[in-house]
Amino acid sequence: MSAGRRVGIIGLGAMGRPIADALTRAGYGVVGYDLSDAARAAHVDAGGIAAEDVAAVAHAADVILTSLPSARAVHAVLAEIGATGLPRTVVETSTLTLGEKMAARTVADDSGLVLLDSPLSGTSAQAASGDVVAYLSYDGRPDLTAVEPIMSAFARTVYHVGPFGNGTKTKLVANSLVAVHNLAAAEALLLAERSGLDPAATLEAVQDGAGGSKMLRVRGPLMLNGAYEPATASVDIFVKDLGAIRDLAAASGTPMPLVEETSAVYATAARQGRGTHDAACVYEVLRTSPTDSGKEPI
Repeated sequence: MSAGRRVGIIGLGAMGRPIADALTRAGYGVVGYDLSDAARAAHVDAGGIAAEDVAAVAHAADVILTSLPSARAVHAVLAEIGATGLPRTVVETSTLTLGEKMAARTVADDSGLVLLDSPLSGTSAQAASGDVVAYLSYDGRPDLTAVEPIMSAFARTVYHVGPFGNGTKTKLVANSLVAVHNLAAAEALLLAERSGLDPAATLEAVQDGAGGSKMLRVRGPLMLNGAYEPATASVDIFVKDLGAIRDLAAASGTPMPLVEETSAVYATAARQGRGTHDAACVYEVLRTSPTDSGKEPI
């Protein structure tokens, strides 16, 4: 297989794994690395190539995707790629705060890497079906000849949203809607249940009308079936992302009362031990709330 048909990916978790699978199906040789032995083994079982470390990925592919859980992990991986001395392009898809993503750019610049900020909008289930959107941002005029076909192989649409950092800003705007809409879906379905309607029939009817939303369609069935594990996107992820959204709102002087109220409910879910559950479990938080608000007294 030619070098041009190889792509690296570091992070084979909830989002990285379906991305890697999509690239494999598209005919790429996907060289992947994850700290988890099980994740690397699953990658091989799906037709991928397992690397023994980050440096091995850098030696195998000119373009590398990263899908990682924290800024610390992103910064460490960029430093390890840079330590190889190879001029690689890294497409960073993780959702971080704007400050963390900008710090990642500094690490990349110091390491001689071209870093593209490109978070993805969609759950892991959506990623598995190719129903994710990428928000691509970068400085200057990088050569995207190899990057664009790679991204189109796993994303439904790739939006070029401007200078580096705009990808993260756009993702946080999108996630503010996701978090609020998910909670709104839970409220609406609980109202249907407690007012004596058939929740499943109501879900179908309202989804087809003006009140329909992607969160209602994707997570409504999970709520009604109590199907919260494995998570397509966990409460812990929502809590982290809402923190990043609130940071951006504070920095830009943007009032976000719905995000503030929504954040409190997800924080309650986390305190109840639901951190690893799918965010659809806010339905249970509302159903069992002693205060009829979903928020525990602080």
